[in-house]
Amino acid sequence: MKLYIGNRNYSSWSLRPWIAMRAAGVDFDEEVIPFGEGMGTPAYRGTPRLAEVSPTAKVPVLHHDGLVLAESLAILEYIADLFPRKGLWPEDAGARARARAMAAEMHAGFPALRGECGMNMRRPVAKRQVSAAVLKDVARICDIWEQALRESGGPFLFGGTFGNADAMFAPVVSRFHVYDLPRPPAAQAYMDAVMALPAWREWEGKARAEPWVIEAYED
Repeated sequence: MKLYIGNRNYSSWSLRPWIAMRAAGVDFDEEVIPFGEGMGTPAYRGTPRLAEVSPTAKVPVLHHDGLVLAESLAILEYIADLFPRKGLWPEDAGARARARAMAAEMHAGFPALRGECGMNMRRPVAKRQVSAAVLKDVARICDIWEQALRESGGPFLFGGTFGNADAMFAPVVSRFHVYDLPRPPAAQAYMDAVMALPAWREWEGKARAEPWVIEAYED
């Protein structure tokens, strides 16, 4: 099983399946394919290596037993099916449905937050002045987290195990942290739990050590 990912510092979509698999103890190989010159600009035309391994020419992409699977959420679903005892989705049907709904909302939503606060794990923590649309996204995410944590007891969204719903929100944890976005104590406690994971620290450490800098994503 091999997971192809982009630059750890910037690739929020790559982080999602990687951290779920690492935190769950799934054994896999990985390959980093750095984004091409001009990433983040209208002139960007992709990276040839990506087209060799991914049907979408994007990362992440998982190769396993002849299957080539792109899209973070699809990879998370596949890993949960392969390893049902890892607890990547809650056992309870209702909780599992809520977790999938949260993951889907994250997958499709929050465009203002994505657009104004791109993932940059090396960015020094500093408050960013953001639009009302971003603050609306932030408030909704905090509501999602607080409701799930109240119902499960934490420290993760559905209890004591880091799962697929948490993985979908992992890049948001980074964004909230480095851009110092407003959040209540419950959200901060959740962020602290995620950032304390050995898997998180491994990813962050490697992200900070990467030599590649994409100026369009630096501020």
